[in-house]
Amino acid sequence: MISLFLILLAVFVAFAFVHFAAKKKKPFRRAFLSMLIGIGTMCAVNLLTGLTGVFVPVTRLTVLVSAIGGVPGVALMVLLSAF
Repeated sequence: MISLFLILLAVFVAFAFVHFAAKKKKPFRRAFLSMLIGIGTMCAVNLLTGLTGVFVPVTRLTVLVSAIGGVPGVALMVLLSAF
């Protein structure tokens, strides 16, 4: 659990640095929102399992992929689970 937190923290700092280097306003907020949108997308996919029939299990790996990859990462997991 601690390793997952440290990895997510490292990804957050990396995203914040990228937003800072791109001279975006409020880089920490943007980094947090991009990670939150990815995790929220994974939650939405799991909430809609009854309608779509697609289920992405919540594991350390899927949380990391959704936080790092965002919406494209979740879409990739959905495509992989469909096969």
